[in-house]
Amino acid sequence: MNSQILELKGKLEERLAQIKGADDLESVRVAFLGKNGEITGLLKKMGSLAAEERKSFGQAVNELKGFATQRIAAKTAELRDAEMRRMLEATPEFDVSVPAEPRHGSYHPITLVQRQCENVFRSMGFTVEDYSEVVTDYECFESLNIPKFHPARDMQDTYYLENGQLLKSQTSAAQNAIYRKYRDALVNDGKPIRAIFPGRCFRNESTDACHENTFFQMEGVMVDKNISISNLIFFMKTMLSEVFQKDIKVRLRPGFFPFVEPGFELDISCLICGGEGCPSCKHSGWLELCPCGMIHPNVLREGGIDPDEYTGFAFGLGLTRLAMMKYGIKDIRDLNGASLTDLEQFAEDK
Repeated sequence: MNSQILELKGKLEERLAQIKGADDLESVRVAFLGKNGEITGLLKKMGSLAAEERKSFGQAVNELKGFATQRIAAKTAELRDAEMRRMLEATPEFDVSVPAEPRHGSYHPITLVQRQCENVFRSMGFTVEDYSEVVTDYECFESLNIPKFHPARDMQDTYYLENGQLLKSQTSAAQNAIYRKYRDALVNDGKPIRAIFPGRCFRNESTDACHENTFFQMEGVMVDKNISISNLIFFMKTMLSEVFQKDIKVRLRPGFFPFVEPGFELDISCLICGGEGCPSCKHSGWLELCPCGMIHPNVLREGGIDPDEYTGFAFGLGLTRLAMMKYGIKDIRDLNGASLTDLEQFAEDK
């Protein structure tokens, strides 16, 4: 019987040496210590032994059982440590400067305002379009009734690229493409063109509290028969009232923009200073928010639409300035800064 015990001990060591994972180890445990395992089988043979042999044999089997339990436990710890080392080696170096409590991201104030405006205009039947930030001179100027060498180009200090294209200085650069996209539905099906197209714009501006070289606008157009300035005022008042959740004081001033005739500047009373005057509104009490007007016949004609049959309005809403008004941000440069502490305080959604 002692030879069987020695044989099982050697067999156990051999099996443990071949183990590669937790599943293998569990198989060894069941094979030796399970209900029908080999060590348990030895105990069942004690009934066939003489009385004087049972005590010494039972003691030897119990010692073998304890040895097997200890070796299996040691192997379990060895596998666990090996797995831990593997995980540590696969994990990037731990950065002790990372805060213990992770900070959750939040939407940028301009994103929040843009989405709110998009929802308002969608509810009024407008589609939301996207357009490239790199455009041609034709898209940004010539299609908008601003031919080459026209003095109106001096109003926008534009970034030109080496290939002749440019970073769009106004979201109006998408107008021509929008007219051509929906022209057939307008003419053949009588469906008015109603679209907004938000985007980032670039100008070589001298930065101050209310000017930046990178800013966001939202262009909007509506074209149909018998469209008038009254339609423009209605849509803009509705949008502003929804965004600010209150009646907003606005004013229209005559303004020159080559792609609209007549053209206007839509200003809102400065919500930062309450109309008393501050650096954000250049101490005027008003903030220029939305150049707008009736689409110039040349622009409609360039988009393939007959200006004798159809009219329309266009506006260029300053999303960056709208965000400043909504959240009381006094300096436009804060919106392009990298301070999460400054930006996340305005977030409504996480």
